[in-house]
Amino acid sequence: MTTEPNRIVTSLSFQGECRQAFEFYQSVLGGEIMAFPFGDGPPDMPIDPKYKDWLMHGWLEIPGGQAIMGADMPPEFAPNIDKPKNGFDVTFHSADAAEAKRVFDGLSAGGTVNMAFGETFWSPGYGSFTDKFGIPWMVNTRPTGDWSPNSKAGFE
Repeated sequence: MTTEPNRIVTSLSFQGECRQAFEFYQSVLGGEIMAFPFGDGPPDMPIDPKYKDWLMHGWLEIPGGQAIMGADMPPEFAPNIDKPKNGFDVTFHSADAAEAKRVFDGLSAGGTVNMAFGETFWSPGYGSFTDKFGIPWMVNTRPTGDWSPNSKAGFE
């Protein structure tokens, strides 16, 4: 019996870039990567040998009890893998606006910023982007009890 609490973990899909993406995320968020390539699977696993170095399972254990899971998805298993990601965002929340800005700047490098990091009516610091691997992100600063927004924040 485990004493670890239940948690919801986002699982991301890639096309041969899972290891590279997780190493990038690790460089910004810290943590430890566990990676299992298809080539380490059972010998009778129905996978094209050209995918042997792709990750069948990737896990980034992030400090503070958080994690991201991911895998490379051969088109035979995920026929829409080449379509843009839609309908979700990976989110990072921090009580520290400087830390949230650091994460935003780090993870958005090489990607496309949708909303620049800055104060909004709900947060002292928020921004959104799609990273260089096509994964959509939001970075949010949780306001403290004494924080109040600039009346035009997020609308200038």
